[in-house]
Amino acid sequence: MQNEKDLFDMLKEMYPQHPRKEFVSATENTLRHRARSMRKKRILTKFSVISSSVLVCAFIFSWLIFFNGNSKVSEVIHSFGGASSSYGMDEKEPVVYIYHSHNIESFIPELPTQEVYSEQVYRERAYSDTKNVTLVGKELSRALEEIQVPSIHDETDIAGILKQKGLHFPDSYKVSRENLQKVLAENDSIRMVFDIHRDSNKRRDSTIEIKGKEYARIQFIVSKTSKNYEANKKFATQLHEQLEELYPGLSRGVVEKGIDPPNTYNQDLHDNSLLLNIGGIENTLEETYRTTDVFAQVLKDILEKSK
Repeated sequence: MQNEKDLFDMLKEMYPQHPRKEFVSATENTLRHRARSMRKKRILTKFSVISSSVLVCAFIFSWLIFFNGNSKVSEVIHSFGGASSSYGMDEKEPVVYIYHSHNIESFIPELPTQEVYSEQVYRERAYSDTKNVTLVGKELSRALEEIQVPSIHDETDIAGILKQKGLHFPDSYKVSRENLQKVLAENDSIRMVFDIHRDSNKRRDSTIEIKGKEYARIQFIVSKTSKNYEANKKFATQLHEQLEELYPGLSRGVVEKGIDPPNTYNQDLHDNSLLLNIGGIENTLEETYRTTDVFAQVLKDILEKSK
């Protein structure tokens, strides 16, 4: 395609007799005008082609979303749409996994009953299908994501699965183990694993006042029968010491269990895996939330130091 200069040079070759300046100037202006018109037409044509392509793609994309809800496209939209998934933030991979082997463990102040029970019944009544320790894990996940630490919070109803399959309470760890194995296999970015419970201790042992506010104390449980015992104990001790430095007395320390009866608490699957008791039967959810908010910051500090 010839440009304006080529056309003007060709004109000069066609008219070697040196035409008048007025004629040359007028002709040059005419040619420039026509060249600009030709450029506009080409741009308009390209724009039309691009617009048509965009419209076709938009139509296909919309059809996939609305008429094929199970497609991969729908999954991609969900993962980038800021939905309620706790798998990550800012497109980062999850580094903390939170789950609950005893998901219906609850807190007496959160339950609707005011009746007086014997000591045994009192403790056995601290269970709920809705207001339970799962909410504590949810708050920890929220607090982590707020400070840019992506996490997975597993809200699987372990108690419901036990009932459905005719299994017993001690089988809880076997059921939760299946989910944990699957998550670890699919997310090699996981660096910390926490199975969150609540203890059966009374308020005097499970609560501490810090700066005029009540906090549910946290306890770290390490299985002595796990092959990762040493690594997990070191991890638990690190968390305990970090909490003691920030909020003395908030941690109830590191406890070793799992010998009688033998139980790894699934800690053999990861070397930074712990069972946490956050609060006891007489704590409130609000008190546990204060603790998880503090604990989230401790986890972030440790993750940053280990980079």
